[in-house]
Amino acid sequence: MQSMGRTDLPAEQRRALTSAIRWEWFTIGYTVVTIAIIAFVVGGSQAMKTAWIEDMLSLIPQIAFLLSLLVIRHPPSRRFPYGLHRVMGVGHLVAGVALLAIGGSLAVESVIGLVTAAHPAIGTVSLFGHTIWLGWLMVAVMVLVVPGPFFYGHAKAKLAPTLHNKVLYADADMAKADWTTTVASIVGVLGIGIGWWWLDGAAALFISLGIVWDGVKNSRSAVLDLIDQRARTHDDTKPHPLADRIVRDLEAQPWVRAASVRMRDMGQVFHVEAFVVPERSRVRLDQIEAARQHIADLDWKVQDVVVIPASTLPPETQRAASGVGGGAPSR
Repeated sequence: MQSMGRTDLPAEQRRALTSAIRWEWFTIGYTVVTIAIIAFVVGGSQAMKTAWIEDMLSLIPQIAFLLSLLVIRHPPSRRFPYGLHRVMGVGHLVAGVALLAIGGSLAVESVIGLVTAAHPAIGTVSLFGHTIWLGWLMVAVMVLVVPGPFFYGHAKAKLAPTLHNKVLYADADMAKADWTTTVASIVGVLGIGIGWWWLDGAAALFISLGIVWDGVKNSRSAVLDLIDQRARTHDDTKPHPLADRIVRDLEAQPWVRAASVRMRDMGQVFHVEAFVVPERSRVRLDQIEAARQHIADLDWKVQDVVVIPASTLPPETQRAASGVGGGAPSR
């Protein structure tokens, strides 16, 4: 994939995207194998069942990422004049809502099991002529699969900033935290083994609440971007610094008295509306075009740029960090 809409990816981003696609396919393969293995040993443990479902849900971000890439490469058209970049945000939202809904259902099921004092049972199996407690196989399987998420989670976390991809970042963040699910499921199984039946339900509740929290974070981030919040960094921790840089570069132009921007995150790329108050009442077309081209050249993520001469700066737009007035709140 060489472009996103009308944006041609630089070499670094092309390499990062190719690597991200490979990691997503690797993750899908690894997770499918994990799901199949756990299916053989899930038994009567509520914690194991919840961890199993959590693994199935973890496929959603990867599928959303890969499907979105097939769509966002198409250039803008009359029907979609801003391109199809929002599809990435829609995929992010779908993943978040699915996690929230199913995680909430699992949490309710876990609470009901604890309130009704449902005693889970784990039987025995015959393996190579020996009868062993199934719980030991559950623990062995969970210990076996835990290294994978650490490995690919950190790899994708390094790629997400390069691509400014929030779906990839959320996927990596969930993978890096996946060890808590494994530990909780092991605790639940061992709790059944020593007669503390409630540990299994508590572990299932812990896992399901983690799924709910992932759903809340992803849904919130996706909704805020889809309703055009101020563009933020890939991890949503702060406003994106590109906006401040654009304002400073515009105000450095000799014909510009003051400037501000309104920048929206379209999903990996930005749409920039730059407002400038000129020093004189007349502005040449070549000055506006040069300013527009300069902004477009600042960063590969700048998909569309509009430079608008104005007598005053709109109050909702962003001024330079040291500027007075016109600054938007951090959220």
